[in-house]
Amino acid sequence: MKRNLVLSLSFALAATLATAAPAALATQASTSATTQGSPSQLVLANSQRILTTLEKRRAEFTKNRAALEQFVASEFNTMFDRDYAARQVLGRHGRGAADADVKLFADALADNLMRRYGSSLLDFNTQLRVRVKSETALPRGLGVKVSSEMLRAGGEPIPVDYLMRKSGDQWKVFDVMVEGVSFVQTFRQQFDNELTTKSIRQVAGELRQGQLQADAKR
Repeated sequence: MKRNLVLSLSFALAATLATAAPAALATQASTSATTQGSPSQLVLANSQRILTTLEKRRAEFTKNRAALEQFVASEFNTMFDRDYAARQVLGRHGRGAADADVKLFADALADNLMRRYGSSLLDFNTQLRVRVKSETALPRGLGVKVSSEMLRAGGEPIPVDYLMRKSGDQWKVFDVMVEGVSFVQTFRQQFDNELTTKSIRQVAGELRQGQLQADAKR
């Protein structure tokens, strides 16, 4: 299974965490990892929910890519902390940047990713199971890391970690790590040269127009 496919699914899973229902919890989790409302519980509940939805609507999504894009975008927009994640991707280039410019970049990056990788969700075997291994605090009170695995028949487990922070009364995902490779670090490296010679607004515009592509396979 290619990393870009796993990353696509991980984005979609991450984006649904706010709508978890306790009844949807997978049975693999330990009691300590699934305290009601915890990040671990939300990861487990929504992993199964989105995989079930993809399977039930696979025929529809295969024929109607617009419906698939709408589904993925709505899920992604619900919970992924776009602006905070974008500031992490921008790194030194985002220091002192206006909130409006960061939002432009965040929206352009998210839309570019969904256009490129949203349809790849149809390539998944949705009989995957998700197992939460641990939930640990991040340094300096930045949030938590939920370490999980995607379990598939006939293959090695795929480690997927979600970095989450509390925003208001919701847990939001700001980074996804697939097999140890960070979404934030990947795109920070990719866009560093562009942002050295261009403004954030210019790079956001090129992402929006497809002149630049976010490459999750790096």
